[in-house]
Amino acid sequence: MQLLKLSDTVNFMRLRIPAMVLSTVLILGSFVSLGVNSLNWGLDFTGGTLIEVGYEDAANLEGIRAQLNEANFEDAIVQNFGSSQDVLIRIAPRDGVKAVTIGEQVLAALRADGTEVDMRRIEFVGPNVGEELTEQGGLAMLVALLCILVYVAMRFEWRFALGSVSALAHDVILTLGLFSVLQIEFDLTVLAAVLAVIGYSLNDTIVVCDRIRENFRKIRKGEPVEIINISLT
Repeated sequence: MQLLKLSDTVNFMRLRIPAMVLSTVLILGSFVSLGVNSLNWGLDFTGGTLIEVGYEDAANLEGIRAQLNEANFEDAIVQNFGSSQDVLIRIAPRDGVKAVTIGEQVLAALRADGTEVDMRRIEFVGPNVGEELTEQGGLAMLVALLCILVYVAMRFEWRFALGSVSALAHDVILTLGLFSVLQIEFDLTVLAAVLAVIGYSLNDTIVVCDRIRENFRKIRKGEPVEIINISLT
């Protein structure tokens, strides 16, 4: 079923002001959330020990935190993972203490009251590696945006390039803001997904810019708003 005929031109540009206002509000909200809550950095960026344990029944997170506090793991971050029976425990790096030792101490603390707890996995990332990954991840996004700016400027013109990079930055900021608001763990997998978002957004941008450029050449007497609407339809 064809919803729109080829001769129909959708007036997308009439929504440009509301869209800009909405985008501005969302971007400001994202900046506020990033400033107040920051991102829930994963172990890849913060460094430390990550321990996944499993319970037979639903885990009591407050009780787990209390047990870890008694075992001198006051900085431990405890949260459910996948289900109410699975728990992730993140512990900041400790000098001179191996991840295996920390895992054994945590497991002993959780089993102190006789509860059956299974160790699922344990991972360790050094603090220097985490800091380096944070810097490289941010640099990767900046380099990607800069390369896109140069490419679009050479492929089309500088006005298209500025608009394209602004749109890509908009997508990245809103994505980071959403992760900050929901406090979803931000690890290397998510960073790769953000770079993928940049790639997909760029693909759409190039198609739209190419159509706008061609229609400006074909329709000499048309108004810019009209030509853009035709290009987007």
